[in-house]
Amino acid sequence: MSAQPPQDSLFPLRATPRKPRALRAGSRVALVAPASPAEPRKIEAGIAELQRLGFSVLPWAGNASDGYFAAGAAERRKEFLDALENSDADALIALRGGYGSNYLLDTRDEPALAAAKALIGYSDLTTLQLFLWQRMGWVTFYGPMVAAGFDAGAGKPGGYDENSFRRATGQTEGGWTLDLQGECLEEGEVQGTLMGGCLTLLEATVGTPWQVNLGGAIVVLEDRAMKPYQVDRVLMHLIQAGVFAGVAGFVFGDFPECPAPVAGSPSVRDVCARILASNGLPVVYGAPVGHTERPMLTLPLGVEARLVAQGGGTLEILEPAVM
Repeated sequence: MSAQPPQDSLFPLRATPRKPRALRAGSRVALVAPASPAEPRKIEAGIAELQRLGFSVLPWAGNASDGYFAAGAAERRKEFLDALENSDADALIALRGGYGSNYLLDTRDEPALAAAKALIGYSDLTTLQLFLWQRMGWVTFYGPMVAAGFDAGAGKPGGYDENSFRRATGQTEGGWTLDLQGECLEEGEVQGTLMGGCLTLLEATVGTPWQVNLGGAIVVLEDRAMKPYQVDRVLMHLIQAGVFAGVAGFVFGDFPECPAPVAGSPSVRDVCARILASNGLPVVYGAPVGHTERPMLTLPLGVEARLVAQGGGTLEILEPAVM
């Protein structure tokens, strides 16, 4: 993948959304490890769950881990590109996040892909999802990974919500509604393109050729193990960098492992309310997306949606994310 978009690129930034094929029983999924390694027992449990869902999991050879990476950069990049170009693979599902997906973007071998494929994951996968949206207009899926969601099972703590996963990746007609199970910090109703992901990874696009464009978007932001003042700093950076200019509304995750450092000091919720809920845009806080201890929802990124910030908040997906 090229760090600089070629002059004659067929896919300008914020291209018309390109949707992957729907996943059905028998669909073939390729496993990829673009970031950190995963525990073998969790990989086995995740594969078993994917098979329960009716998918055929393609053989995964894996690579020798390299420190906190699942493999060296060249090996991880080759695995990812091979999976994208593999005609036998209907979808790519990450083993887990961690760190390292940014290394896959630092080369000049961007593939000429005839059609989009479903890329499913969260956390560090945000890097690839935002890149593919900005460069190619790909609709991707912010949801469970093999060893971080599927391994724990459907409807389980640390697992995933099966209904939203099946609808996001398999429904080809109409839309659907997600109960965000959160709290409205600022009420309202807006429509826009659903975008976002892991907060620190979205911030990391600033200054790159694939810096995310969020104008008119409903922005999903989530993360884990951050101090409230660190969330404050990232949000302020994104505001001052103009990344939030023209945003329609916000959906925040529940930010686990982010306690206030001193009793009585501001929480992450307080930070989000002070910085963003005061600007008049709808804001829902506490949705089970990405890093969450509840069954995580699967969100299709790059499709039109309507955020209804009332009660616990709802997100209406207004179009199918797959063909």
